Amino acid sequence: VQLQASGGGLVQTGGSLRLSCVVSGRTSGIYPVTWFRQAPGKEREFVTAITWNSRPYYADSVKGRFTISRDHTKNTAYLQMDSLKPEDTAVYYCAVPRPGGSMLLVGGMDYWGKGTQVTVSS
Repeated sequence: VQLQASGGGLVQTGGSLRLSCVVSGRTSGIYPVTWFRQAPGKEREFVTAITWNSRPYYADSVKGRFTISRDHTKNTAYLQMDSLKPEDTAVYYCAVPRPGGSMLLVGGMDYWGKGTQVTVSS
């Protein structure tokens, strides 16, 4: 299984970005996808997750600003980020949890993408 995250970039405060995570090597769509982020000097933290049947979960810090979605026909999960703030600056990673693992915890993940940098300027 491979994950490829893309869509990061530099944006001003209040701007928007859309990240994509393409999952390859897994034929079944019955798996959650999670987004984490890691800012310099900080631990990797949960951002949002989506179940196989598209139920979303969000960290409080992004609720109302970020929207996760997925397209099973493209094996792709999306993260729409609006009203971005400087504190959203981080490397964003998508991941797939192992069977039975929590989709909200770093320790529950089985596969990781390489990450995409998001920088929000003030």
